[in-house]
Amino acid sequence: MTFLDLPEGLAERIIQCNSTYTVRFGVRLRGRMYSFIGWRSVHSEHSEPVKGGIRYAPNADAEEVEALAALMTLKCSLVDVPFGGSKGALKIDPREWTPQELERITRRFTQELNKRGLIGSGVNVPAPDIGTSEREMAWMMDEFRRANPTDVVNARACVTGKPLSKGGIAGRVEATGRGVQFAIQSYLRDPRTCYHVAKFLSEEDGARVIDIAERDGYVANPKGLPIELLKQHQLLTGSILGFPGATSVAGDMTGIELPCDVLIPAAMENAIHPENAGRIRAHLVVEAANGPVSFEADKMLRSRGVTILPDLYVNAGGVVVSYFEWAKNLTRIPFGLMERRRRERRNQTIAAALEQMTGKEFPADMRDEFLEGGAEIDLVRSGLEDVMRSTWARIADLMEEQPQLGDYRTAAYVASIRQIAEAYEAIGI
Repeated sequence: MTFLDLPEGLAERIIQCNSTYTVRFGVRLRGRMYSFIGWRSVHSEHSEPVKGGIRYAPNADAEEVEALAALMTLKCSLVDVPFGGSKGALKIDPREWTPQELERITRRFTQELNKRGLIGSGVNVPAPDIGTSEREMAWMMDEFRRANPTDVVNARACVTGKPLSKGGIAGRVEATGRGVQFAIQSYLRDPRTCYHVAKFLSEEDGARVIDIAERDGYVANPKGLPIELLKQHQLLTGSILGFPGATSVAGDMTGIELPCDVLIPAAMENAIHPENAGRIRAHLVVEAANGPVSFEADKMLRSRGVTILPDLYVNAGGVVVSYFEWAKNLTRIPFGLMERRRRERRNQTIAAALEQMTGKEFPADMRDEFLEGGAEIDLVRSGLEDVMRSTWARIADLMEEQPQLGDYRTAAYVASIRQIAEAYEAIGI
């Protein structure tokens, strides 16, 4: 069934990646020369610059990079941030190299990208992905500045996901997870969906995390896992396994098959596939990773009445906050600088007026929060929540208008592709 009336040939243009560059380079390490291969794919330049993460993974390949670049195009269009889609990868296992060696490799990779115009605030803006973090982004930004000494003003915006000390933004590290939270809340609070059967998420700490699965196994506790303590255990031991007060199962991914209300696959592609889809016992699957449910598994789950919130919406928090960071770097003005004190004075006036009108003091437990003008992290979270809520409304409205779409993934694709098509037509392509 066709849901979009696109001009002839435009669908083919939108599907194809504009370009994929393969770079091969050598780095002298450990007394010898090592060769590395990487990719940077640009899917669509209907809006520029293009945006997308760079992953370091031993199983990376050009086909995967192109698919992820296409997903970035759709994601940016859906949440309405002014980027085209791109993606990059370096075929490397970062665990095999020391931090000093990784820095040399990353800087050489950045040099290769820079020579080909594949990094820069106005052309192509990388970000962290699997196997990379704010550390690698800081190295890339610094190398780009060295190679482009006349572009110092805008150089910080050549990558996002940087440390705060290097021009990053508060809330970027948590952005994807926070976006997932807002996506779930938007869905459950929508009176057209299932708010009435999911009240537990409307309360601040009502949801219980009963199971967390990683590559090396899973831990489970039907009474709930203390997430912060589990994270500290992982940082200390290198694994979630062996956590006190929980059942640990090593070398087994069947933890995702335990009965639950909401399942959030948040790591790798194709975590749910035809071989295990029949054993998934969640009512709602929230795709926090890129492509965690395979095509066939998606059909199997939906045939059983399982609702799936699609990846191009759910995990868009990272690119939304990356957009905030990029804008902050280009304007060179921290978020809230121009208005924080004005908001504080306004709120003080409101509090004083309420006290005068009621003859009572403003509640002490609320006063500080009410009077505070809003730190950068508050403004970032507010902006992200607004984007996630408005994007959900766009998807849900489309489903209501065109129930024949059948599922939220299709509705998200239609909303995204329609906007991309309009952009192409506007520039005469």
